[in-house]
Amino acid sequence: MISLRYGTNPHQKEAFLEFPEPSPIKIVNGAPGYINMLDALTSWQLVRELKEATGKASAASYKHVSPAGAAIAKPIDDAFKESQFLKTTDFSPVASAYVRARGGDRLCSFGDVLAVSDVVDVSLAQFLKTEVSDLIIAPGYEPEALEILKQKKKGGFCMLEIDYDFMPTGIEKREIFGVTVAQDRNSRLFTKDDFKNVLSANKDISEEALDTLLVAAISLKYTQSNSISIAYDGQIVGMGAGQQSRIHCTRLACDKADKWFLQRHPKVRGLDFKDGLKKVEKTNLIDQYLLWDSLSAHEEANMLENFNTRPEPISREERAEWIKQYDDICLGSDAFIPFRDNIDRASRSNVKHIVETGGSLRSDLIIEAANEYNMTLTATGIRSFLH
Repeated sequence: MISLRYGTNPHQKEAFLEFPEPSPIKIVNGAPGYINMLDALTSWQLVRELKEATGKASAASYKHVSPAGAAIAKPIDDAFKESQFLKTTDFSPVASAYVRARGGDRLCSFGDVLAVSDVVDVSLAQFLKTEVSDLIIAPGYEPEALEILKQKKKGGFCMLEIDYDFMPTGIEKREIFGVTVAQDRNSRLFTKDDFKNVLSANKDISEEALDTLLVAAISLKYTQSNSISIAYDGQIVGMGAGQQSRIHCTRLACDKADKWFLQRHPKVRGLDFKDGLKKVEKTNLIDQYLLWDSLSAHEEANMLENFNTRPEPISREERAEWIKQYDDICLGSDAFIPFRDNIDRASRSNVKHIVETGGSLRSDLIIEAANEYNMTLTATGIRSFLH
């Protein structure tokens, strides 16, 4: 048994970990809290499954038991570099996976728990040492990378090491209000074979788009249930997590994805910030700029004070035109899509591929809507609720 800092809240003093023997997890540095461990153990499952499904180094950035971002390793282009305030694009595969995962929603990734599928190397450690994060879980650490990260947070950065081959089986249990609930553990892993049932007239899914669909589907499996994901080029760019209505999930995910693509717009990349602003401050300003129409007069005034010259808003027409240039945007749903309004909203974010469970009473209407927009629609037959 290992004591934790505290439970869900600081007044819940009694909190601890109990491991099976031999323990699959080692606390390398720091003292994690209860929610840290929920994020760590959930995010680890995501990146491990993603690595198994794609064969590529994978990473996830978690906040409050849902991914702010997830990605597989791919080269980073100049537009991503500039929009994310990066100083280089020269990253190792495992580092590129995390840089892309964190960049999927950099506002929500602030103070995250991160998981990576591969051994932490110097490339990742050098990037991570200046980012605001609480904990990392990985299958191992290079000695130099370990020493770099031990300096983070004045020596208090939490680092966990987990046995890559550990895979629990049988019954899993949770206690809620003094009552124990139990079920077979969801050990069903996604593979590319699960994506062969394409119901739409358009069945043209490239290998790269298939990898992105896997990112969308697997990320949803480890998100609070009733969620929609938007993925592009092997990374999550919008997550609508845990909403009571699926259309609200879709709107939330698509709105986040739209903002992600608009971060690359020339008007955003040309914003004339005042000197001395930190990266997180610029991130918040860009978020406000892209939500300009919804700002109060006070918020607008505060935003404009941080620019040397007044920026020009991006019009509705410019936004739509900009997003149209991006191909193979994917939408994932962790259960069946019940109404075509989800498809209609997705079309406005230029979604081209959809993966869902299938089996809705209105499946014919969902397929019809996908065909109207020349989307591909894949039904896996797998509902992937986390809880």
